[in-house]
Amino acid sequence: MLSRPHLFVTLLGVVVLVAGCSGSGRLRYESPQEAFEKGMQLYNDGKYARAAEYFQGVFDFGRTSEEAADAQFYLARSYYQDEQFILAANEYTRFTDIYRNDPRSEEAEFERAMSYYEQSPKYELDQTPTEQAITYFQLFLDRYPSSELVDDAEERSRELREKLAHKEFAAAELYERREIYEAAALSYERVFDLYPDTRWADDALLGAIRTYILFAEQSVASRQEERLQAAVDHYERLLQLFQDSPVLDSAEDLYQTAADRLENLRAS
Repeated sequence: MLSRPHLFVTLLGVVVLVAGCSGSGRLRYESPQEAFEKGMQLYNDGKYARAAEYFQGVFDFGRTSEEAADAQFYLARSYYQDEQFILAANEYTRFTDIYRNDPRSEEAEFERAMSYYEQSPKYELDQTPTEQAITYFQLFLDRYPSSELVDDAEERSRELREKLAHKEFAAAELYERREIYEAAALSYERVFDLYPDTRWADDALLGAIRTYILFAEQSVASRQEERLQAAVDHYERLLQLFQDSPVLDSAEDLYQTAADRLENLRAS
């Protein structure tokens, strides 16, 4: 067993060894210009994580140097290229806040939206990043309506809205399978109300027609009429807005059922 003095010397040797190993990877620069240039060399070599460290090092000298704006921009891009999208989004936001008049603000705002786009998960999961991406794409479109990136931003925003509509539609289907028809009908309505420009819209109206009829069957007599009327109203909306929809035949059969029941109720 080692004595205390010998144990201390041994541990000290380990500490020195670790420090020496970590020291070999330390950043070395004497000016913001040197830090930025080393960062750019690493960035161009595809070593994005290491490049980010050097770009961050530029700010050791404050944010008034000539390289500060460039370093901030490429710090965000380094995180993006390294697929650290949360960090990238934060750094793009910092760039647009601090360097609002920089000519690269247009790119930075688009790439910030893309950072959230890349975080957007499968439709079954929490869609907070998807909603954030849509918000930032819309902000970009509002600020730069003549940008060459407008078509790309609009296309990606449509894609994300399709995902949100799919999630809401799946929730409505789940309620329907569980025979919770009121919640199903409201969820189908929400798909159409929020995402009328998506491929889920006409199917959502069909679902609303179907589930309002089923909801009416579950209801007391005094509430059946209003729920059957809701089914009829949704059919008329479907017929008006989606005249070529493949679901119209199914919708017409359901409409006839609802209309017949309404007529019987009103005649009784």
